[in-house]
Amino acid sequence: MDQGGAPPVFSVSAEGDGIRRHVQVTGEVDMATADTMFQTALREPAKQLTLDLRAVTFFDSAAIHAVVRLAQKFPAALTVLPSRQVRRVLEISGLGEQDWLADA
Repeated sequence: MDQGGAPPVFSVSAEGDGIRRHVQVTGEVDMATADTMFQTALREPAKQLTLDLRAVTFFDSAAIHAVVRLAQKFPAALTVLPSRQVRRVLEISGLGEQDWLADA
């Protein structure tokens, strides 16, 4: 069914070269999709991970947990590019000053 070009509820894609991995996430990251985001980020080995959340429209506690787990797996090697909504949720949760959170 054509939804008139509406953005997908959730999608994730990744590319990398064995050193750097870039994961692009779109739509809603919640308890139904957070693990898919997490597993996609880890699917291929990498030393540095960029999690691009600039197209994320909804971000819940399961999504926060997935990002914190990624930060643990990539200490000093994770960069999160947040959407306005993601930044707000991370700030409210007390994670707004993390080194891995990129400035707007």
